[in-house]
Amino acid sequence: MKHFTIIGGGVAGLTAAIGLQQIGIQADVYEGAPVLKGIGAGFGLAANAMQALEYLGLKSEVMVLGHLLPDYNILDEKGQILVAPDTSSISQRYKQDNFAIHRADLHQYLLSKIDSSSLHLGYRAVQLQKDQEKIILTFDNGHTIETDYLLIADGVKSALRQQLIPSSSPRYSGYTCWRATIDNSTIQLDKGSETWGAKGRFGMTPLVGNKIYWYACINTRANNPLYRNWNIENLRKHFASYHYPIPQILNETEDKQLIWNDIIDIKPLDQLAFGNILLLGDAGHATTPNMGQGACQAIEDVAVLIDELKKDKSIAQAFVDFEKRRLSRTRYITETSWTIGKIAQWQNPALIAVRNFLMKILPENLQQYKLNKLLNVDFMEINNKR
Repeated sequence: MKHFTIIGGGVAGLTAAIGLQQIGIQADVYEGAPVLKGIGAGFGLAANAMQALEYLGLKSEVMVLGHLLPDYNILDEKGQILVAPDTSSISQRYKQDNFAIHRADLHQYLLSKIDSSSLHLGYRAVQLQKDQEKIILTFDNGHTIETDYLLIADGVKSALRQQLIPSSSPRYSGYTCWRATIDNSTIQLDKGSETWGAKGRFGMTPLVGNKIYWYACINTRANNPLYRNWNIENLRKHFASYHYPIPQILNETEDKQLIWNDIIDIKPLDQLAFGNILLLGDAGHATTPNMGQGACQAIEDVAVLIDELKKDKSIAQAFVDFEKRRLSRTRYITETSWTIGKIAQWQNPALIAVRNFLMKILPENLQQYKLNKLLNVDFMEINNKR
């Protein structure tokens, strides 16, 4: 029996292991972290991700872990609505809802669905080489293994992707980000929103368990030591002029709850399949978070891959056909998200005034164009297009 190996124990890797298990393929998962606890905070599972989870038979159990998001408005720094997408009508057409979920909750759920003996922690893959039909993997702890098929799902900084495509180094977006998950007992936030202002962006959404996930993005150079050392008091002062409940949310946040990182992606690739090797999730199409599609596209990847593997064809051909079905969609999302991020992070007052005016007067169908193009296309029906 041919052996599958998955590199990366994130959303893409664990979901892939579950999907393969469902069709009778047991895969070993190798993860560089010594403990899997779902680093990060919250993220969205949009209607397309819920459809993919339904295809994989996981939707009903994941739904109870998420907070239903009936709407998500874009606001200016005074709290006035710039755009109020009608996500409910899109959900009805797609027959799925949108949710916000904590990464740790999703990780724990996915872990519960795979055989623990197949998960190997503390193994960071650093090199691969092909030996006839086999793939030899080397890890940073000196360990080596052989496998027949390899799914690379270890994220935007994947060393193995970098080896396959030397030009695929992560690119910096131009802004850095702080995130946190805090208690919602005092604020009682009941809907999600994102605020666009001259000092940066601030997003917030409720989570299950009476929690709030928030994030703040500020323009700067990459790996700026000034911001690396910022604490919650710095953020309170920076966003003090923003609308309610942003100052209150920051007042409820402690330094130990902060997570900081620069926002990066990779320029869209022209190839995901390399014979018996396949790139999945952020390793293949990392995107900035401006469309809330990073984890969603990883889950879509798995649904499409399992769909191809179920067909009467070789695994290598399934990988090629997966690539044909995924390249144009993931390219659109990466490029659109990159553009949205640039516009959302404008600092020039004149440009901001024009942007905000246009966003307010645009007809609803144009306001929702990007969202409609994403969600009105059934990704499971995209077939053999490059």
